[in-house]
Amino acid sequence: MALQEKLDRFKKQQEKCQSTLTSIVNRAGATRTPSKPMPLNNPPANARPPVPVKFSNDTERLQHINSIRKAPVGAQMKRVIDLLLETRQALTPEQINEACYVDMNANKAVFDSLAKNPKVHYDGMRFSYKSKHDLKDKNQLLYLIRKFPEGIAVIDLKDAYPTVMEDLQALKGGGQIWLLSNFDSQEDIAYPNDPKVPIKVDDELKQLFRGIELPRDMLDIEKDLQKNGMKPATDTPKRRAAAQVQGISSKPKQKKKKHEISKRTKLTNVHLPELFQNLSSS
Repeated sequence: MALQEKLDRFKKQQEKCQSTLTSIVNRAGATRTPSKPMPLNNPPANARPPVPVKFSNDTERLQHINSIRKAPVGAQMKRVIDLLLETRQALTPEQINEACYVDMNANKAVFDSLAKNPKVHYDGMRFSYKSKHDLKDKNQLLYLIRKFPEGIAVIDLKDAYPTVMEDLQALKGGGQIWLLSNFDSQEDIAYPNDPKVPIKVDDELKQLFRGIELPRDMLDIEKDLQKNGMKPATDTPKRRAAAQVQGISSKPKQKKKKHEISKRTKLTNVHLPELFQNLSSS
C-alpha cells in the first residue's frame, strides 16, 4: 500500500514537470516568432494627400516686406500712422512690425521721426495716434464747437474719433451747429448755432452757393465777432466780390434785339420785290 502511494506521487511529479517544460518551450517559441513590421509611411485610407508647398507665395511676401523696409522714411512713417489711426490702439515696435512690416527697431530714423511726430504719442514703450482734439463722442464734440464762436475747421476734427463726421452731420441736422465753406481754403467751418444770434437764410447767398445753407445775417455776425476781438473764419464781402468777378450775378441778362429789315437797310436784291413786302416802317 505504501509502495502504491509512492508511485502515484511520482506520477504527479512527472506530470507537473512535463507541464512546466511544455510551458517553457511554448514561451520560448513565442519570443522567437518574428513579428510583422508595422507600416510607417502608409497613411490611412481616408487621409488627404499633403499639400505641396509653393515657394512662390513666400517669395512674393518676402519681396513685399523688403520693398517696404527699403522705402523712404516718410513712406514708412505714413504706413505706421495709418495703422495707428485705423486701430486706435497703443502698439509696441514689435507689434507694428508684425502688422505692417515696418521694422522700427532696425530703422532709427523712422523710430525717432515717429516719436517726435505731432500725430503720434510715444510713452516710452508704445506708439498711439494723437488727434488735435481729444474727443470721444458727440457731446464732447458739441461742447468743443461752442467754445469757438468764430468757427473751427472741420479738418481739425475729422480724426478725433471714428464716427466724428457722422456726428457733425447729426448736429447740423438737429440745428445745433452750422457747417459753412471758407472761400479762401474751400474747407468746411463748424459754427455753433447760438440761440442768441438770429440766423436766417439769404436768397442771394443760396443762389451763389447753390443750396448751401448760410445765415442771412452772416455779415452782421462777422462784424459782431470782430467787435468782440475775434476773427471770423469766413469773409462774406470777399466771397460776394469774388462771385461777381467770376460772373455770378443775380441780374438777368438782356436779350439782344432781333435785327429787322427796314426801309433804311441797304438792299441789293431790288429786282425781287416780293422779298421786301413786310418791311417795317422806319
